[in-house]
Parts: sequence; C-alpha cells; structure tokens
Amino acid sequence: MELDYDRLVALRKQSAAWRLLTANNAALMLSFLNKVFVEQGARSVAGVELVERLDDELFALNERLGHGTFPQSAKAYLDDWAAPGNGWLRKYYPPDSDEPHYDATAAVEKAISWIRSLEERSFVGTESRLNTIFDLLRQMTFGTETDPEARLAELARRRHEIDLEIERVEAGEVDVLDSAALRDRYQQVTDTAHGLLADFREVEANFRDLDRDLRSKIAAWDGAKGELLDEVLGSRESIAESDQGRTFQAFYDFLLAPSRQDELKTLLAEVEAMEAIDEPDPRMRRMPRDWLEAAERTQATVRQLSDQLRRFLDDQVRSEDRRVLELVRAIETHALALRDVPGVDLVAEIDAATPAIALPMERPLYTPLVKTPIDSTSIEAGDEEFAADALFEAVYVDPARLTAAVHDALGARTQVSLAETLREHPLEQGLAELVAYFALPDDGFATVFDDHRQEEITWIGEDDVQQVATVPVVTFARINPGIAWATDQKKEGR
Repeated sequence: MELDYDRLVALRKQSAAWRLLTANNAALMLSFLNKVFVEQGARSVAGVELVERLDDELFALNERLGHGTFPQSAKAYLDDWAAPGNGWLRKYYPPDSDEPHYDATAAVEKAISWIRSLEERSFVGTESRLNTIFDLLRQMTFGTETDPEARLAELARRRHEIDLEIERVEAGEVDVLDSAALRDRYQQVTDTAHGLLADFREVEANFRDLDRDLRSKIAAWDGAKGELLDEVLGSRESIAESDQGRTFQAFYDFLLAPSRQDELKTLLAEVEAMEAIDEPDPRMRRMPRDWLEAAERTQATVRQLSDQLRRFLDDQVRSEDRRVLELVRAIETHALALRDVPGVDLVAEIDAATPAIALPMERPLYTPLVKTPIDSTSIEAGDEEFAADALFEAVYVDPARLTAAVHDALGARTQVSLAETLREHPLEQGLAELVAYFALPDDGFATVFDDHRQEEITWIGEDDVQQVATVPVVTFARINPGIAWATDQKKEGR
C-alpha cells in the first residue's frame, strides 16, 4: 500500500486502531485490554465481570495517581469504548442470554502489536527469519512448477543434501544449534503465534461485516425468495472460495488433526524445557487451545449466515400464509355481501383442485428383465402318483358375461346399482365374481364407488351356506346418457 499524504489522512479518520492510539485514555485502554483479552486470551467476557475488573483497575490507578485521574465509572468507560464511533470493544448478546458480553476488536490487537514493536529488545534474531524467507521462496517456486523434470531435479537436490547430512551424522559430525540460534527461533515462533491469534479477530470481523450486510439486505428485501437465496448462497460461496476463506479453512483442518495437536504440544514442551530458553512465554502453553477457540468462534460467525437465512425464509412463509388467509377472508366477505343480490352469479369453475406435479427424479430407473434360461432337454416322464385335482379347480370369471349383465340391468336407465344388478343376475361364482364386478372394463359405463356408504351382498356358497360381504355402495353409470334417451324414444315409437 502506498503511504501518500491523502491515503494517510483518510486512514487516520477511518482506522479504529489509529484513533485508539491518539485517544486521551489510550494508556488505560491498552493496558487493561491487553491484560484481559491478549495476555489472558479471553475471547468473550460477561459485562458484569468486565465492569468489576475495570473498577478494580481504576481504583488502583486512582489510589496511586491521585483521586480524579479517572473520574468516570467503569461502565461509562466500557460504553464509551464500545460506542459505534470508536469500535474498540464489541458489545453483543450471545444466544439465550440477556446479559451483554464484550470482546476486543481487531483494532485493539493492531494497536497493541504496534506498541510492542516500540519496545527495545535486548536480543533481535535475524538468522531464523532469513531461513524462513528462503524456505517460503522455495515452497512458492517448487509449488508452482509444472515441469516434471524440474521437480525431479529439486527432489534429487534435497535427497543429496539429506544423504550428506546422514553421512556426517554417521561420521560423528552433529551440528547443534547454539543458545543464540535457539533464542532467535523461539522469538520468531512466539511472534508468529501471537500474530496468528491476533489475525483471527480480523478474520472474524470480516465475516461479521458480511453477516451485517446480509442482515441489512434481508431486512430491506422485497423481491422473490429465490433471488435472495441465490444472492446469499453466492455470498457464502464467495467467502469459502476467497483467498482468506481457503487459507482459514486449510489452517482449521490442519489444526483439528489429532496427530498435529499432539505433535504441537510435544514440541512446545520440549522447547520450553531447553536451557537456552530461560524465560519461556507463558502464553505459548495455552496457544493451541486459544487457536482452537478462536477458530471455532470464527466458524460460528460463518454459521450465523445460514441461521439468518433460515429464519428469514420461515418468516417469509408465515407472512405469505397470513396474506393467503387475508385474501380468502376478503373473498368470503364479498361473497356473503353478493349472495342475495339478484342477477349475480358467484359460480366459478377450475380445472382441478390441486395442480398435478410430476418431478423427473420420481420416475424409476429402467430395470431390465431377467430371463431365466430353461433347459428342457433332460426332462423325463415321471411315474409317481399325485393328486392333480387342484390344477382343474381354478375359477375363471368371464368379464364379458358380467359386462353384459350390467348392460342388461341398465336397460334404458342412466345408472344402476350393483345390488340391483345382482338381484337380476345373482352371483354364480361367489366372491371371485363379486370382486370382478369392481374391475369391469370401460364398456359404455363407469363404475362409481361411494366410500361413505356400505351395503351387504349375499350369495349361496358351497354346501348351501349363505355368504355375506360388506362392500362400498357401487353404481354403474352410463357414460353417454344420450343412448338412454334414444332407447326411450324407440320404445315410444317416436
């Protein structure tokens, strides 16, 4: 970024970190917020607890510096630091809680990091950072190389270096890092670890800004839900596919691996036990846990996007349902008002009560028929005796005979019930014939079932025993009523 005059003027007005450094109570803010949110690694503190801790801090400072140095109450200071115009603390209400919570913003991390860089250091390591630069440059060049020959040459070079090192170790030549090199590398490790933890607040703030924009867009949205869904899912996908999103996800997956967590804890314990590291950073011991908590909070912020979308869609559905009920009530009110008005026809016709929906995925896939091969070349005539009467006792009901019986019962009428048909043509084959009446082919009449009414059909079965079946009322209705009218005209000789 080019630091020209206009850019610096705009940055001074917009940057919350810059405003914090130039605030009247900057020393109080930086010391207190650093102690609570940076050194102790707190990510969310209840308002009552934070007020008590700041009140103790103010009491100690007023006792030492004189009463009236910090005249306001602890709550007043916190409200001022969390004001929208300052943006140094984030005040929010967690789910299922009516008590406000506070968390430091990325501006606090940036300001504290800059203040730490002003302190004079008795030891400044440079070797490890130079090695890191070379390692990163090698990773970049090797990671983008597409030529297989070049990759093989680089791998061969590494293998040659490893072979030479193995030979030196076998010969008793072991290179050991001295205390200065160890302190150099440990200093870089702690700086990188703290910087990574501070970056999580900025990543979380970026995701929260997107969530805030989404909420504003949802609140003012008056279009179709499908368009909003495309917009939201596109924004969510852009987060995951952005450089920041991919880097964060890769770090999160890497850190969640149990083997990586165990290896990290083991390495930290071994490094802190070294004599050269005389003053290990106490925050490094809990750094893996702080990383996990910070990463999980960032993931939770991203999940709020989906929750907000779901709640919006639910509200939209309820709103549409209420609108439908209002329209129905309005139609009923107008219909009642016009019911007794002469000359007004309130009858409306629709093709179907509900639309017929056939989705392509509902169609089953084609299943080829499995043909069983039959080999009849080795069949021989049997000589065993068995009863074959069952093969000749199968009952076959002729539907043509039943159809003729229905036409005969209809005669000149437009419809006739099943009971009336059976009185003229009693059942001859029992229950099988009765069931066949229910499935007669469409031959000039329709079979209508009334499931709300039932009737009993009786017939004489085997051994002269009366059988009774309770069935729905069945009516055979002529499809073309004009046939009955022509029949009546013929009978009357017209």
